[in-house]
Amino acid sequence: MHGPVIETDRLILRPTAAEDFDAWAECMADPEVNRFLGGPQPRAIAWRNFMTMAGCWSIAGFGMFSVIERASGRWVGRLGPWQPESWPGHEIGWGLLRETWGKGYATEGAAASMDWAFANLGWSQVIHSINPQNLASIGVAKKLGSTWQGPGALPPPFEDDIVDLWGQTREQWIARRR
Repeated sequence: MHGPVIETDRLILRPTAAEDFDAWAECMADPEVNRFLGGPQPRAIAWRNFMTMAGCWSIAGFGMFSVIERASGRWVGRLGPWQPESWPGHEIGWGLLRETWGKGYATEGAAASMDWAFANLGWSQVIHSINPQNLASIGVAKKLGSTWQGPGALPPPFEDDIVDLWGQTREQWIARRR
């Protein structure tokens, strides 16, 4: 495994590893988890997206982290830095198993990954592209101190997805963390 390992009070964030795939596929098959993330994925498509994330770490030096719950050692989601080709900005995103919702894991993990991204990737700002109906993710963005930046446009094949951009600058993040 190549890349950073970040520990928070309740989570371990690390690059994607082969042993994560079964839990990843289960998460990606859940219609409620993926309601605002392009819909549920069959295992074969989940595998391709899983390998995309692993390849991102290998080639770009960053990607979304696998989220490991410290207390149990189990994979509970993925979150962190993400910037596909023609994306509207440097994103910190999240997607977690449904049974972990409401525990604050998205906020805790996203904050740690924002610290890491600003310190290590040279990013001057971050965005979160969020469907305006996804009130839970809007709540996470607000807890992180991000503000509404306006409607966003994603590249093909996501051009029909409706998203708002939430975000903040590195300076705003640093001031908030003090």
